[in-house]
Amino acid sequence: MTPHLKKLSFAGMLITLGIIFGDIGTSPLYVFQTLLVEGGKVDEALVLGSISCIFWTLTLQTTFKYIVITLQADNNGEGGIFSLYALVRRYGKWLAIPAIIGAGCLLADGIITPPISVASAIEGLNLVPAFSSAIVAGNNLVIGIVIGIIVLLFFFQQFGTKVVGSAFGPVMLMWFLMIGVLGAMQFVHYPSIIKAFNPYYGYRLLVYHPSGFWLLGAVFLCTTGAEALYSDLGHCGRKNIQISWIFVKTTLLLNYLGQAAWVLTRPAGFDFNSVNPFFQIVPPSFLLPCIALATLATIIASQALISGSFTLISEAVSMNFWPRITIKFPSNIRGQIYIPSINWILCVGCILVTLYFRKVEAMTAAYGFSITIAMLTTTILMYYFMRYVKHWPAWLVIIILCVFLSVESSFFITNSVKILKRLFFLVFEFGLIFTMYIWFRARKINNRFLHFIDLKDQIPMLNALSKDTSVAKYSTHLIYLTKANNAKQIEQKIMYSIMSRSPKRADTYWFVHIERTDEPFTMEYSIDQIEPGKVIRIEFRLGFRIQPKVNVLYRKVVEDMVARNEIDITSNYESLRQYKIAADFRFIIMEKFLSYNNLFNVSEGFILRCYFAIKKMAQSEAKAFGLDTSETRIEKIPLVVKPVNNISLKRIEPHLAEFS
Repeated sequence: MTPHLKKLSFAGMLITLGIIFGDIGTSPLYVFQTLLVEGGKVDEALVLGSISCIFWTLTLQTTFKYIVITLQADNNGEGGIFSLYALVRRYGKWLAIPAIIGAGCLLADGIITPPISVASAIEGLNLVPAFSSAIVAGNNLVIGIVIGIIVLLFFFQQFGTKVVGSAFGPVMLMWFLMIGVLGAMQFVHYPSIIKAFNPYYGYRLLVYHPSGFWLLGAVFLCTTGAEALYSDLGHCGRKNIQISWIFVKTTLLLNYLGQAAWVLTRPAGFDFNSVNPFFQIVPPSFLLPCIALATLATIIASQALISGSFTLISEAVSMNFWPRITIKFPSNIRGQIYIPSINWILCVGCILVTLYFRKVEAMTAAYGFSITIAMLTTTILMYYFMRYVKHWPAWLVIIILCVFLSVESSFFITNSVKILKRLFFLVFEFGLIFTMYIWFRARKINNRFLHFIDLKDQIPMLNALSKDTSVAKYSTHLIYLTKANNAKQIEQKIMYSIMSRSPKRADTYWFVHIERTDEPFTMEYSIDQIEPGKVIRIEFRLGFRIQPKVNVLYRKVVEDMVARNEIDITSNYESLRQYKIAADFRFIIMEKFLSYNNLFNVSEGFILRCYFAIKKMAQSEAKAFGLDTSETRIEKIPLVVKPVNNISLKRIEPHLAEFS
């Protein structure tokens, strides 16, 4: 997204409607219907209480928590749980756990949101005589259409959304205007429905209704898009989101009020089973256009969630929470990415969810559990942001924390009963969290066994090797990637690689270090000529959303140094130098494998075995760092966490008689 669209403007707000509010904006398709189904007997107490709970949920959870407070936690304009974690991670090592759980739950939501959104729109066809008989016969028509839309949606991800993305805003503007007008048309027939905003009706519903407190599980569905709203902050900017929300919330409430008014104006004995009030308030002559627009709106909502999943995984890779995988850039729009493996995993998951649940009612019965957990983890991280980053008074932060934890804990309890209905994809959810945790913990264990030595102490040895013509030259320029944050240090294993086995003689030794910044789009570098022309260190400072294409970045640095006459890269071989042939460059990548010479405790052994098993399916180090294989050599080195020692091996002398 270009920077000017992050400023408050009509264009920015229009695009915000298309990118930010798709999920929460299509919730009227199924939320009120779910409340009527789960509430049992439909009466005034159920209707007024449901609308009251919806209003206060949108006010407390969406408006107050996310629009007013959480959007302030922008990391150089970027949002999302990993951006928030980047802001607060220095205040507690354990904060990685809620970040991992929250991210895993958000990703898991990606396999149920598209089916439930699209299916809720397509099920409106049961009111169209030409389709109703086919739908009643087994719902196969709806399932077929939903799966077809999902497959096409994921298929077109590889081409990017540059072309259709420009239409998202206008389509969602039409959608919000339509649902607002439809609701207002019913509201004028029963204006007293406005009294539902009184919190007394919500309280009465939760305390005295037979289903009572447990209806919060259905109420929660009205705010499920709030967490994704924060994740997409970087696309549109805070002001555009906050101002657009006023319009969005108004149209949502009008539609909910309209649905409630329609229900309360039905005659006594009206059968509400299998009736969706959203489509009932649509004039019959406008039903097909409404279904078409609803379908487009749900596709846009699904697209936003898919794009958000790609962004989340990309950030997880950058912050060492996820294995390196192939990430593509289908357009020249910054931030628009495509991850093939995640795309098709989500696609298969969405299809299986559709086939398994078949109906929207069944999907909503399993929907919401993951999002409540994601919201709770965001609240935990927000405490540290408000208290230690913003330095808000402790009493104010504690009050805010208590309010949100009370509300979200209630939602969590009522949604926890859905866990039995979502066992179908609980494995997917657990797999995501497990992978991130294993990758994070294993990297920490790996880093414990990094041994650094003083680089200046090694310079005499490097100079001596470079001048030793009895050793065959390995490369003119030899480049290693180093994890040493201190420019005066180097890994012991790198010096072992250069000096031991077959010594690697070179004219110039380069050590490249990548520092990940908490900002998303930083691209900076610095050069330290530790031994001019002989030992050079490059420090790249890259934002957590920048792909570390070391080959490209390194060449750019070398070009800059040549332009400044800081280095000469003409070949040092006499036969080539006279023709001004460029010198050769070679990268060395050092990959670890789990040595058999280890005596683990149970926990570390399990983590490391899982880590190396996952690593086999991940991208290679060379590919992940954008290094051409023709210029790169991979060296395998053993990881020894706890060597086997105290071996009791007894020597015996041979009997002389055996040799006579």
